[in-house]
Amino acid sequence: MIYRRLGSSGLKVSRIALGCMSFGDISRGGNPWVLDDAAAEPIFRRALELGITFWDTANIYGHGTSEEIVGRAIRTYTRREDIVLATKVSRPMHDGPGGSGLSRKAILEQIDACLTRLGTDYVDLFQIHRWDPETPVEETMEALHDVVKAGKARYLGASSMWAWQFAKLQHVAERHGWTKFVAMQNQYSLMQREEEREMFGLLADQGVGSNPWSPLAKGRLARAWGGSTVRSGNDPVADRIFAADDRSIVDAVEGVAAARGVPMAQIALSWVLRNPVVSAPIVGATDPQHLTDAVAALDLTLTDDEVAVLEGTYSPRLPTGY
Repeated sequence: MIYRRLGSSGLKVSRIALGCMSFGDISRGGNPWVLDDAAAEPIFRRALELGITFWDTANIYGHGTSEEIVGRAIRTYTRREDIVLATKVSRPMHDGPGGSGLSRKAILEQIDACLTRLGTDYVDLFQIHRWDPETPVEETMEALHDVVKAGKARYLGASSMWAWQFAKLQHVAERHGWTKFVAMQNQYSLMQREEEREMFGLLADQGVGSNPWSPLAKGRLARAWGGSTVRSGNDPVADRIFAADDRSIVDAVEGVAAARGVPMAQIALSWVLRNPVVSAPIVGATDPQHLTDAVAALDLTLTDDEVAVLEGTYSPRLPTGY
């Protein structure tokens, strides 16, 4: 495993992050494809065998049950000090005033709930899951700063928003001497490259690391066109954020992978890893082999000709997932 600093911060993370949206309890709001503790055990064990120690979850994943499973896994299979643990806040957890959004009430309420479910005193990276148009940015950033100063989070991150929104949040924090973001969890893959227009330049300028979500386009770049999985048939999010006519991109990945004699996932992930701002793509595994392929991508260097083939049929589109 390769480890690198998260942006310009001092925090070192594994070059591949384990996405924990795959874990949860169906009976308590989890998706039909989520894995319970027993089914998730081989994935956690493989992650540790491979040196994947950066684990990313969120309060909304499985309506809190992902955090519970991740917390139990840390206590069972490893040590808290050996894991860089990340979670998120803003999505609806209940109908009360502190159940969603980025108000001071919501942030302080939800960090405590996250820590209880995770069974820990702190998280290494506390991330706002999306932009909140209804809360003043000063209120949000001061509350996040207070979370850090209380020792409940070591670093702050954000996820999926317009570049001007992220710049505004950072500026407010800098102006007041509050804790700034060190990470941006944005959507980035061969099927969604719009972050290259403004966000990546901003992150490079600010010294912020990118931890892309869905680097394999929710699995579409890991299998031939027309293939399906249990998750692909039960994940309405994918239908909203990916175009239905991107076969040419998938075919390009398949062609390069075939010529190399490696799985498609390795090619698609190697392309994401080429971006110098990317710290650690987030891989949401449902099988231990997914992590093995992800780590193998670290040793795969694409040629300029291969990159030209992979990028050749991309067309501009609106960013999605905001």
